[in-house]
Amino acid sequence: MLEITFIQLLITFTITWIAIRIIAALRNKCISLKRELQLLLVYICIAVISRFVYFGYHLIDGRLDTLKIGLGMISADDISYTPFYFLFDRYDGWLMNIIGNIAMFIPVGIIWPICFKKLDNTGKTILAGAGYTLLIELSQLFCYGRHTDIDDLILNTAGVAIGAVIVFAIRKARAK
Repeated sequence: MLEITFIQLLITFTITWIAIRIIAALRNKCISLKRELQLLLVYICIAVISRFVYFGYHLIDGRLDTLKIGLGMISADDISYTPFYFLFDRYDGWLMNIIGNIAMFIPVGIIWPICFKKLDNTGKTILAGAGYTLLIELSQLFCYGRHTDIDDLILNTAGVAIGAVIVFAIRKARAK
């Protein structure tokens, strides 16, 4: 089992991100400040989402708990296949879970189509966001104490859809 803190994850992610951006600059033989600032927004989205997805909301002894990763971590109890289970079993914090899962992904729906030209319509943006959410949910299978949940997939994708609708409505209004 591998145990990492959020700071360790953030440092590793940041170093990897910088290395990729340097390689891209060397390959393109130029750096566009505007493009790098756009991609910085993508980095921030991923970093913030990673913080809440992998490290939870609650502090333990004033600190974030560590992320425990391992191949033997998968348990059937950690997977929820029932859509909208929260409608039937209202646990403490269910409303915050709904709002948080949607709100956390609205920036993805706004920022990604601005940064990636191939995401040129609402449908492509929603599909990309759903793919990102699916990747997160599948990765949680290997994280102790984290849960893979169909509701998270649905709610996160709804957040991306809201953000995408906002961006493309603004673009449509500007075009007129």
